[in-house]
Amino acid sequence: MGTLYVVATPIGNLNDFSPRAIKTLKESDLILVEDTRQTIKLLNHFNIKTKMVSYHKFNESKRTEEVIEELKLGKNISLVSDAGTPCISDPGYILVKKVREENIDVIGIPGCSAVITALSIGGLDTSSFCFYGFVPTVMKDKKHLFDRIKHSDVKTKVIYESPKRILKLLSEIKKEIPGCVVCVCNELTKIHENAVYGKIEEVYEKISSNVDSQKGEYVVLINNEPIRRKMDETISLEAKIVEEMKKNNCSLKDAIKKVSDKNEDISKKDIYNASLNLKNMF
Repeated sequence: MGTLYVVATPIGNLNDFSPRAIKTLKESDLILVEDTRQTIKLLNHFNIKTKMVSYHKFNESKRTEEVIEELKLGKNISLVSDAGTPCISDPGYILVKKVREENIDVIGIPGCSAVITALSIGGLDTSSFCFYGFVPTVMKDKKHLFDRIKHSDVKTKVIYESPKRILKLLSEIKKEIPGCVVCVCNELTKIHENAVYGKIEEVYEKISSNVDSQKGEYVVLINNEPIRRKMDETISLEAKIVEEMKKNNCSLKDAIKKVSDKNEDISKKDIYNASLNLKNMF
């Protein structure tokens, strides 16, 4: 059996690439890359000649089976993303899961992560934190995300956002979570690295007045006092489904739809899981 290496790459500054990571890529039989056009720059800089194969969200299901076969033949394979640590808002989870299920060794080669870098410099409480990935573009999903952030007891919440949508996001945070403390980071480890800290209202003004604000990917840290839910919001989804069945004398399927229609801030996945809980109870 071979070994799958999950290798973190620089998020900007090439000097952050570790000697161990370079050695691992050089000694691998194959490197799985998100975008060959991006990774070739890194490989050329460190004179790494190992063959690259594309592995991204559009082909990961098909490619995973091929990779497992290569690992079973004894090949050592490295997985990288365009920047940072694979599987963190980047492809890789499906592969690592399947490789684990085949009892094949998976070894992490640690390095850069925009999430951890931002947390380390943000000045917000890191005793507990939650990473939500990129902000959804669908309004219903975005509302659900804000609802989770507003009511969570986790000290610091971390989200990613693109430069084109950062001002809109900060405006929405200002509206949904007024008075919260944020640290907005972009261009981390690069020449124009920037981090703006303070109350959301102050930070919004600073970033909106910056002509270069729409450059570089953003990591946004949020710290807010959790808003306690009203009593009717704390009723379990299972209870809401049962209530609809009794009130309307309808089937479980119809009750699920009614609960979903009445609670747009709750994801369909959560409602579906609640229905499975009910089936298991009865």
